[in-house]
Amino acid sequence: MVETTTNDIWVFGDLRNRHLLDLSLKVVAKAAGLARKTGDRVVMFSLTPAETNLLTGSEDEACAIQETLEKEAIAWGANVIYLLENDRFSTPTPHLFAAALAPVFKEQCPRLVLFPLTDFGRDLAARTAASARAGLMADCVDLKPGEAGTVVGLCPAWGGEILAEITYAAGRGTGFATVQPHGEPGEKDTTRSGRIERVALTDVPEAKGVRMISSRPAPKTGNDVESAQTVVVGGAGLGSMENFGQVRQLAAALAGQAAATRPPVLNHWIAEDRLIGQTGKTVSPNLLFSVGTSGAIQYTAGIMGSGTIVAINRDPAAPIFRLADIGVVADAPTFLPMLISRIRQTVMRRLADDICTDMPVQLKKSSFGEKIRTLREAQGWSQEQLAETTGQTPEFIAGVESGEISPPVAFFLRLSGAYGVDPGTFLREEEKERFRDQRTQAYVNRTRNYSYETLTSGAEHDHLRAFMVTIEPHHDHKPVAYKHEGEEFIFVMEGELEFTLGNRVHSLKEGESIHFNSNIPHKLKSLSAEMTRCLVILYTI
Repeated sequence: MVETTTNDIWVFGDLRNRHLLDLSLKVVAKAAGLARKTGDRVVMFSLTPAETNLLTGSEDEACAIQETLEKEAIAWGANVIYLLENDRFSTPTPHLFAAALAPVFKEQCPRLVLFPLTDFGRDLAARTAASARAGLMADCVDLKPGEAGTVVGLCPAWGGEILAEITYAAGRGTGFATVQPHGEPGEKDTTRSGRIERVALTDVPEAKGVRMISSRPAPKTGNDVESAQTVVVGGAGLGSMENFGQVRQLAAALAGQAAATRPPVLNHWIAEDRLIGQTGKTVSPNLLFSVGTSGAIQYTAGIMGSGTIVAINRDPAAPIFRLADIGVVADAPTFLPMLISRIRQTVMRRLADDICTDMPVQLKKSSFGEKIRTLREAQGWSQEQLAETTGQTPEFIAGVESGEISPPVAFFLRLSGAYGVDPGTFLREEEKERFRDQRTQAYVNRTRNYSYETLTSGAEHDHLRAFMVTIEPHHDHKPVAYKHEGEEFIFVMEGELEFTLGNRVHSLKEGESIHFNSNIPHKLKSLSAEMTRCLVILYTI
């Protein structure tokens, strides 16, 4: 490279998809902020195969990116946009792009060339800087003017404890840098003017030693931490893999996603694709819990776009508290179980409010079904698993989630148990009183009947009660079917029992049992020539 450079700051525009282009535009905004202080011109450059075929997975996305380039890149600060064209660019690789860019930079001699801090950006920046035998500043949080017309990069050092100020050696030509796209937003001005120029690159060498075998868009899943509205990030302060499991529990309770700083990833407590920070992913959820994290700048650079940040750390002087909206000074492994329990109770409290409505239309309005679906997915349960847990069918669960079915209280009871919450811990006092009265009346009605023998004396107010039921030979227990809120367990002690649950008939011999939703109409009948005796366990709210 020659020592003399132009007053241009070039920024790589990644056209592979809209998200990557947005990251490039954020670097353009940072370059524009620097250019306003140094008097430089901002150039955004991209490599594309042809005028009508941008580097995208679909025609619709290509149109969206073309419109973004024309309207937003200039508004964010680009004075000119160069589209460098060659048919070989239809398969984007850092090897190919670096080989094509080396002669361009040698000819144009820009002052700076900036790349978004992505995997592709890092690779491309390193290769082009090596080809130009030029300096590369890595992982810059920001750029600012230095003395005697130099440019200074602010780069994390010593584990993020400090920001090192780095610059290029004088008289060494073009400088290269990878830049963190996030941070303070730039100034967008839709009245700005600029232009797009297409430049044909005729002599692009073929990339040797590497070839594309296949390429397809990554599938969209519900486990995408970058698009999650709630994220729980765990750090080294959790101390062990077992304690880090509480991060996953908290994320599941909040119907959010679990993530981590670098130490848990290095210790294999969580997969690397869950890393948050400069060398990982950037998140911008409405709610973020930062648990056992010190607040190093490499990490906080990845959460700056978050709405409400709640920090939990036992060190009151931890830097994370300077960023947090809510700070909790506590030992995370001790505090998290209590927090998780309270959140679960709150979730079930809200579901209990919704389940009181009887009409499907009302359930739709209250989004009860949607809440059940979100809760199920957050726990990693399939509809089949939730059906088995709650004693229902997958079709019933689908109906509840769609708002077409109003579930019985027994469903709620079993759901609470699977979720790890005792319903009695979150019911309001008036509800507890009402259920207590219902239990008392039901208990009295049962014990008045000669065939019921209570095994839990004084259990009028208890959730769990036991009875011994005696049925005369070949007689129904009663001519009508029972139906009451809760769940029930029947064990045949002697004789043979015909048990009708809804429209299904079960035959239970001595030693056999059945567990069911007692809100479903059910009847008991003795099939033996002698007395049939059954142990009945009843659980109600």
